[in-house]
Amino acid sequence: MKPGVAQMWNPAPGASRSAAAVGLTRRRCLLSATGLGVLASASVVPGLAVAGGQLEEPLADSVRSALSAAVARGAPPVPEFNDMEKRLAYLRWLAAMSDRLYRRKTDFQTRIEFLQTVWYESRRAGLDVTLVLGLIQVESAFRKFAISSVGARGYMQIMPFWSRVIGDGDPAQLFHMQTNIRFGCVILRHYLDRERGDLYMALGRYNGSRGRAEYPNAVYAAARNWTHADV
Repeated sequence: MKPGVAQMWNPAPGASRSAAAVGLTRRRCLLSATGLGVLASASVVPGLAVAGGQLEEPLADSVRSALSAAVARGAPPVPEFNDMEKRLAYLRWLAAMSDRLYRRKTDFQTRIEFLQTVWYESRRAGLDVTLVLGLIQVESAFRKFAISSVGARGYMQIMPFWSRVIGDGDPAQLFHMQTNIRFGCVILRHYLDRERGDLYMALGRYNGSRGRAEYPNAVYAAARNWTHADV
């Protein structure tokens, strides 16, 4: 694991790390996590996501300013490497992930831009890219325009209030790929800091189900689909 990158496997005591032990499908997990009857709606409404949502909480002015700066700081998601081996490792990862994502995103350019953005924004926030891909799989099944029953939007299911609290006030921007992924990574990093590095609790807070095992375990299980030796 790279220094400064959040560790992926850090569930609370008693929480299972085994996908078999978890025994939850994405649909069943998120029904338990939200306590809402959203699964029936998801089966008939195209693009409806079955994720929970972040809860709006009071933020200190310093925290609000720091988060606003984090999401506003512009930089193109183009990785730059001073070391050839690191560049080759990234390209091996990109090729492998592109193959795995093909069934969900068949257009090559869309797929590469998405993976490049996830890699960039994960690293920028000090998060494990494998974990972020697992979270996106659980939250939206890699659907750009997914909307949950509680109004969370896009790949990382960002609640609209975040655009008012730390963004430009336009929730429509949450469907923009880089904006959505940047918000998601910055918010997860914020929750991880609030939980003093406890990823299990931070994931629960991200989903609005803090302290419950279903959602963190679902993300851990999904992340196994995106592991690679070079990250």
